[in-house]
Amino acid sequence: MTARRRRPALSATVASAGACALLLGSCGVMPGSTDDTVTVMTWAPQGTEATNMPGMPAMAQAYARWVNSRGGVNGHRLRVLTCNDHNDTVRAAHCASRALKEGAVAVVGSYSQYGRSYMSALERAGIPYIGGYGVADQEFSSPLSYPVNGGLPALVAGNGRQLAAGGCSHVSLVRPDTSVGDKLPGLVNAGLAHSGTGPVTDVRAPEDARAYARPARKALDSANTRGATPLSTAAEDPRTDGPCVTAVLGGRTGTFFDSFRRLQKDSPQVRTASVLGSLQQSLVDRSGGQRSPLEGAYATGWYPAADDPRWKPMKKVIDDHAFGDNRVDATDPGVQTTWIAYTVLRQVLKSLGGEEVTAKSVRRTLDTRGAVDTGGLTPKLNWTHGNMLAARDFPRIVNTKVTYQRVRDGRLTTVHRGFVDVQKTLESGPSA
Repeated sequence: MTARRRRPALSATVASAGACALLLGSCGVMPGSTDDTVTVMTWAPQGTEATNMPGMPAMAQAYARWVNSRGGVNGHRLRVLTCNDHNDTVRAAHCASRALKEGAVAVVGSYSQYGRSYMSALERAGIPYIGGYGVADQEFSSPLSYPVNGGLPALVAGNGRQLAAGGCSHVSLVRPDTSVGDKLPGLVNAGLAHSGTGPVTDVRAPEDARAYARPARKALDSANTRGATPLSTAAEDPRTDGPCVTAVLGGRTGTFFDSFRRLQKDSPQVRTASVLGSLQQSLVDRSGGQRSPLEGAYATGWYPAADDPRWKPMKKVIDDHAFGDNRVDATDPGVQTTWIAYTVLRQVLKSLGGEEVTAKSVRRTLDTRGAVDTGGLTPKLNWTHGNMLAARDFPRIVNTKVTYQRVRDGRLTTVHRGFVDVQKTLESGPSA
């Protein structure tokens, strides 16, 4: 189904300076005032008790300010709308409805776990979803979704492979007690397959708890029954056999590890792990840096480590156009995903040349133009039919690469050169 770009009523063009700062990437073009303005939307949860991603809309606005300071793209200024889905299914649908009403040609670099709510609305309107964070199943099945990474499936499957390679004799997975979380044990098991490690011990936990003593105790007891290894030994030698605990709780992962650390005081130490987004540099810094209990923890990511020189262009844009906004953290995978998603959008707009920019023309370009270069932050991305993943549950994944990192001396650092491809792991299907 195609979509027509709607023009807001004249009254919508009258906005205060405060509204301009809120809605626009650059306060020089009012909503819908001229045909050379391209409107897009970025949404993410903010101010909730569960996972929050305020850096994603903030990065989108900084990107728009940067693009508009350079004259836009092919003469088109970029107007970025933001929306807070509040980690709520109804609010997620409202964000999608607003994208249609405001004439957005794409939703870019966004986070929401409620794909069932927003994707159907986008499909009816014909609006493409570019570079979602990768937490909703629909991001990897809808023909209007153009993911830039392998999402949570690739991270969790990759985490299983990383832990198997690290010599974990057994793995306990602490994950949210949600429909999204229900899929994670099978993905870890797929990554652990053929290593002699597994099956994983599945530890369910609330995604919005203020403490995690009960899940932490279950994970620790499971590890201790399998002979925990002293943490000092495990940190020095990543090949040391012993049980491991990996937690994938998004914004509550730090809360879990705090509960876990307290219980470990009188127990043998257990190696810990997570995925980027649940574990990130800001969490290591807040928990003590080099003295952090996360020292030695494994972490699986989508992209190069934050100190990689390929991130320099993004960091310069943040320095010059985020205006000190502390929501925009260059080490945050949400911010990084938004940067990559807008890089894709910019190349699409360039390739349209003088053609009218609509949701339909953006979709057609994504479907046919071939590879998109992201400056080495991902493999070249190509959403043409022959590049889709041969996996029933994740057919829209075109980037199956992950990176292996580890906390060393208080910093997340790369421990495996280049990307690790988990395509075969994902195509083999989650293992029960």
